[in-house]
Amino acid sequence: MGRLTTHVLDTAKGCPAAGIRIELHRFGNGHDDMVAEAVTNADGRTDKPMLEGASFKPGQYQLVFHAGDYLDASGAELPDPKFLDQVVIRFGISDGQAHYHVPLLLSPFGYSTYRGS
Repeated sequence: MGRLTTHVLDTAKGCPAAGIRIELHRFGNGHDDMVAEAVTNADGRTDKPMLEGASFKPGQYQLVFHAGDYLDASGAELPDPKFLDQVVIRFGISDGQAHYHVPLLLSPFGYSTYRGS
């Protein structure tokens, strides 16, 4: 059965990023529907998959990582306004039976992602 998971690593500190709110949106028929929301735990992961079971379907999705509050609390010297506040990753799911893992590697001035396993 397919599922979508994620985690966040703070690459500036070299540790998991706890306390980041994440929204998952699904796009289709001209609509943007928020289908899930979670907060990263002490390991930088969500406690359960963002999407799984019958709700896991092929389509266009977007993860919104609300990183600004985390970056403010990180102790990093940040400009006003911050360079990064919300990090948005839009991606497609084509295989309804696969595991899609979309991590975020975050620092105050950059980020990267990839499809993991």
